Amino acid sequence: MRHFCFSVVFLLVASFQTSAQNTSNSAALRIVALSPHTTEMVYELGLGGSLIATVDFADFPEEAQQVPRVGGSYGLSIEKIVSLKPDVVLAWRGGNKAGDIEKLESLGLNIVDSSPTSIDQVASEYRRIGKLLGVTAQANEIANKFEHKLSLIKQQYIGKAQIASFYQMWPDPLMTINNTTWTHRVLALCGAQNVFAEQTASYPQISVENVIVKQPDIIIVPMERDQSVSPANHWLKWQQIPAVKEKKFVMADADLLHRFTSRALIGAERLCADIDKYR
Repeated sequence: MRHFCFSVVFLLVASFQTSAQNTSNSAALRIVALSPHTTEMVYELGLGGSLIATVDFADFPEEAQQVPRVGGSYGLSIEKIVSLKPDVVLAWRGGNKAGDIEKLESLGLNIVDSSPTSIDQVASEYRRIGKLLGVTAQANEIANKFEHKLSLIKQQYIGKAQIASFYQMWPDPLMTINNTTWTHRVLALCGAQNVFAEQTASYPQISVENVIVKQPDIIIVPMERDQSVSPANHWLKWQQIPAVKEKKFVMADADLLHRFTSRALIGAERLCADIDKYR
């Protein structure tokens, strides 16, 4: 019995020491996040204090705006990143220049890519990144909540009538999305039929004439936080488009919808509800 009690005490102490060591190791990490979404994930995982650099447009949460910048979609400052001696560099191959990432890898930096292509992958991405950063418990909690909420949204819109939708990814030049993109899959979640789904390019450049041919029932326009004038105004002269004639425009929150984090569910839920009003 005495031996058993000693064993239990030993295991508890060892477990506590291991847990404390993992927490200490996570807190001591030096993290560079090369995208807005990985920056947001780091803070949500409770490691904001370990973030030593990020990129342009990484503006959430508010504390992230004070973190030093090392570039953006136009390119990265390789020398600056190397000089910071990060333990982990969270890259985004969909938004970082391939040559920059390859250069960082060739210099021996620990590159971890985060490039989910579907909202269904977000929970597993939190678990993967959380495990790599030593905060498995926090990551699992976030992931479980995300999966539960996503399941509820799917149940709400499954079987809804499809509605022909044009997603204006960019106004000038006019661009949209095909069926390989993150945003297309969010539209599918809402029961919105992407009229340009079969385009070859992920983000094809199109013309107004192309949109007229497709005759969408709604036009979805992503809005940035600092936009004061609705880009939908551009379409008002094209009354031969059903969405324009019926004034069926949906303003999507780009700051929520275009980032691969738990907040994407907020954006998706709002988008689905706004689309549903036009069924």
